[in-house]
Amino acid sequence: MKIALLTTAALVGLLVGNLTAMAQTEEDGQVASDDGEVYFRNCSDARAAGAAPIYAGEPGYSRKLDRDGDGVACE
Repeated sequence: MKIALLTTAALVGLLVGNLTAMAQTEEDGQVASDDGEVYFRNCSDARAAGAAPIYAGEPGYSRKLDRDGDGVACE
């Protein structure tokens, strides 16, 4: 009985922790897509999250955020 309660408590803790992390991430303007990739809605959100500038190949880089197409977004 104790093991079942501990297991249930651990699972609830993991679920709440994941939901809290997701909410904090979305509040920062950083959003995880369905495939787990990170993207920013705009450069203001990237700067607020401390991620700018974002270089091509880094999480959060998007050509839509790279105005001059030089591989550096949110310069």
